[in-house]
Amino acid sequence: MSLPPPVPTAIPGAFELLPGSVTLVGAGPGDPGLLTLHALRALEAAEVVLYDRLVGAGVLELVNPAALKVEVGKSAGNHSMPQEEIHALMLRYARGGLRVVRLKGGDPFVFGRGGEELEFLRAHGIAFRVVPGITAAVACAAYAGIPLTHRDHAQSVRLTTAHCRDSVDDVDWESLARERQTLAVYMGVAALEHLRERLLAAGRAPSTPFALIENGSRPEQRVVTGTLDDLPDTARVHGVASPALLVLGEVAALAGQLHWFGAAPLGPPAPALARAA
Repeated sequence: MSLPPPVPTAIPGAFELLPGSVTLVGAGPGDPGLLTLHALRALEAAEVVLYDRLVGAGVLELVNPAALKVEVGKSAGNHSMPQEEIHALMLRYARGGLRVVRLKGGDPFVFGRGGEELEFLRAHGIAFRVVPGITAAVACAAYAGIPLTHRDHAQSVRLTTAHCRDSVDDVDWESLARERQTLAVYMGVAALEHLRERLLAAGRAPSTPFALIENGSRPEQRVVTGTLDDLPDTARVHGVASPALLVLGEVAALAGQLHWFGAAPLGPPAPALARAA
């Protein structure tokens, strides 16, 4: 009878990466200046870096030049490597005695499947640690001048994902449609029409402001604003594409006043232009 794998011990030291271990690192939304010191030091010490497609180029430039860098895909609507293969790579390199960094966009535990990866590592006796990252909702909203909570407008914030129709349908729409809360939707560009229909049907006002933040925190950031009623039409006219975060709620209207990074927000198109699109 085979023995169960040993339970991995915690990795000692604030920044030390042990041989044969895996460190999950949150890369944030793209701006390398948003990395934590722990993340930077992990990248500098790594011998293998398995990184997602949406990790910013500036972040990758900070990786140890001698490290092996392997892109493992994972962007909205495009999964170039199955999760099982990513697990297998982590296991192979860790068992080879290397210091492995699993570099994930945003935060590893916010729609990043970091929990699944830690469960896999623990089941196979691989030591691990986690370096949190700034998740897209926090960073992109901040770079667009949008406070996710505000005493006058929103006392709570909800994070959800809408990368496929099944996930859009399997939510509590009445809860998401409540007033005086901010809704931040990850990976929702392909489902904007469905999102609008379900939120309106659940009671959210058609005049509720929204902001779509494309490539948040990066030099090419764009912010598109409007109201829930014209959400899909506005996004279509402006050609909004992934990666983009949807912020819905009264606070989204503040982007027009408080934007500070990149170009001013783009507003809804003229009615004739919207119909033509």
